[in-house]
Amino acid sequence: MTKVYLAEPRGFCAGVEKAIKALAWMVRVLEPPIYCYHEIVHNQVVVDRFQDLGVVFVKSIDEIPTGAPVMLSAHGTAPQVVGRALEVSPLVINAVCPLVTKVHHEVKTRAQKGYEIIYVGHKNHDEAVGTSAVAPSAVHLIESIEEFETLKDLTSEVALVAQTTLAMDEWADIRDEVNRTYPEVWMPSKSDLCFATTNRQSALKSIAIRCSTVVVVGSANSSNTVALTKVAKASGVARVLRVNTSSELPDDISGIVGVTAGASAPDEIIDEVIRKLNPLEGVETVSQTHEDEYFPPPPELRDLMKLLYNVASLAFGQKADGRSSILSNDRRDKASDALIGLTKLPRI
Repeated sequence: MTKVYLAEPRGFCAGVEKAIKALAWMVRVLEPPIYCYHEIVHNQVVVDRFQDLGVVFVKSIDEIPTGAPVMLSAHGTAPQVVGRALEVSPLVINAVCPLVTKVHHEVKTRAQKGYEIIYVGHKNHDEAVGTSAVAPSAVHLIESIEEFETLKDLTSEVALVAQTTLAMDEWADIRDEVNRTYPEVWMPSKSDLCFATTNRQSALKSIAIRCSTVVVVGSANSSNTVALTKVAKASGVARVLRVNTSSELPDDISGIVGVTAGASAPDEIIDEVIRKLNPLEGVETVSQTHEDEYFPPPPELRDLMKLLYNVASLAFGQKADGRSSILSNDRRDKASDALIGLTKLPRI
């Protein structure tokens, strides 16, 4: 092939960084098994690596033995599930992305005020399931304009919210139709769509017009990854490939290739894809915007690390001061490095 245009930003977002680093710390300091409600993020490579180290991913809290440590995934968890987890385990760490928490708050607040809530999301996606459960009697989950049109006339005040990982284009059409039907519809002042999701889509659009093929790195159950494939196709790219790893790349790729990655795809996999493509004219990074957002570790993890720090200080005859120097570099540390470091730990 001739050349690779590499979209920037791509790969891990701030929410994924937070969740992966949190689970990596749990793996390092706690005896396995550690239980995680749903996949920590929607990426098969990441999930497989944690499974190798004793993390058990479950679809129901009832699968978790009493007293076992629990992690709740980045996609957000229904309030009743959080409550059940707290009944089962003395250590529950919630890695929910703050942007998902924002939508949960919007749904809860609007439902309490008597609104009917139109929630645009993907049925059976973990985020949509968790958000809908915040106010199930008030939420109408739809995926398309056609589904919106099947709703009976809503007589109460109407609110419109969205799954954070939607493609901009699929959200915009539904938003416009809802606004035409309900001109007084309530919408949040700041879009529910994740800034990282929209940034990755914008970056991809900036390179797609130059490419005969686009490779999207990420898993099939990742909503934002699927959204990137839709963006590439809508931009007129002749060939769009989604791959989990470089081993899934076909041998007949030619011409100019664009590469991007979903928000839960590790840097190491993106690097492997580029090495396998091995373009004759090299790789050019095309930067659309710079991301410097940071989400700190879950408070439950910070409390755990402080406790461990104090216990270790007392064991070695030092004064326990309540600090946790272990997490002091968390903003600088990268989740991709944490994942690579996990490969050095013994597998279960």
